[in-house]
This record gives sequence, structure tokens and C-alpha cells, in this order.
Amino acid sequence: MYKVYGRLQNRASRVIWLLEELGQDYEFIDASPHDPRVLALNPTGKVPVLEDDGMVLTDSSAIMTYLADKHGDLTYPAGTKERAQQDSLFFALLDDFDSVLWTASRHKFVLPEDKRVPEVKPSLAWEFDRNFKRMAKRFNGPFLQGDKMTIADILCCHCMSWAHNAKFPMNDETMLAYSSGLRKRPAYKRMAALSAPT
Repeated sequence: MYKVYGRLQNRASRVIWLLEELGQDYEFIDASPHDPRVLALNPTGKVPVLEDDGMVLTDSSAIMTYLADKHGDLTYPAGTKERAQQDSLFFALLDDFDSVLWTASRHKFVLPEDKRVPEVKPSLAWEFDRNFKRMAKRFNGPFLQGDKMTIADILCCHCMSWAHNAKFPMNDETMLAYSSGLRKRPAYKRMAALSAPT
């Protein structure tokens, strides 16, 4: 059984959602960054962390790629043209969505107070919306790449939820409808239910 350490309020939700889509058993350990249980596995203290039969894997992108490849689902086979297009979308989302959102978060609450530059947020919001509209032009429907859902869709939807919480503009109705549809998937709802009050 897989073990996933992290918080559903951060990138661990991507991994949990993927595991739910794959129908795999897992144990979720609710642990914040730098939790002693996390530090014992990852010296940087970052989450999520995946444990798989003695192997420790960090970084949500690496974890998602590993799990999708291992189980042969929500991905295209390595070396195919479809996989090359999937990777292109995935890496673009990391560069154009995730990195912009993470920079905003760092300057809001992650960095030491004397290192934060709150004035950068409007610039980042503009940049995100510009990148968002560019991604919309690559959207094929019903998923990013067409008829097949991949890990790029999980990454995209997670970043869109993050952007919504950050009050970043997202000016494309097709993309907003796409994200809304993804959040109605049973696997997404099972992931979200883990953070619901008991």
C-alpha cells in the first residue's frame, strides 16, 4: 500500500486525486512541511512524499508521473508522440501556472517577512491570466489533450483551484467549465471528502 505524506491544502491533493482515479489503495498521513515524519523521509521537509515498498519519492510531478506510468493509466506510453504532447502540456503548466502561483504564495506567507514583496502580486496575477488564456488556445476538449484524461488535467485543475483561492483572474469560460466538470468526478470528490470536517 502506498503512503502519502502531505496536506490536501497543498500539492498532496494532486497525488491523492490520482490514486483515487487509479483505484489504488493508499494511506494518507496528514503532515505539514517540516513535520518530523516528513523530515525523516525528505531532508528538505517538502511535501508531498510518497512511500512505495521502501522507496521514497518526492515532488508531486515526479510522483504523478511515476504512478501513472506504473499503472499504465492517465498517461500515454513513453516515447510516443502523444506522450510528447502530454509532457509539453504538463511542463507548460508547471512553468506558467504552478511557478507563478508558488511565487505569489512565497511572497504572501512562506518567505521570512523581511524577504516578502507583496507588491509583486498584481504582476503575477496579470502573468497568470495571460498564461491561462494561452493554455486555453491549446485546449482540445473534453480534456486538455482531447478525449483522454491525463495527469496534465489533474495538474491544471489543481492550479486553477489554487488560482481561484488566490483571487487570480481566469478569463476563459471554456477552461472554467472544463475545471468545473473535472471537480464533479467521483475520484475528485473522494479526495476532497478527506479534508471535510468530521
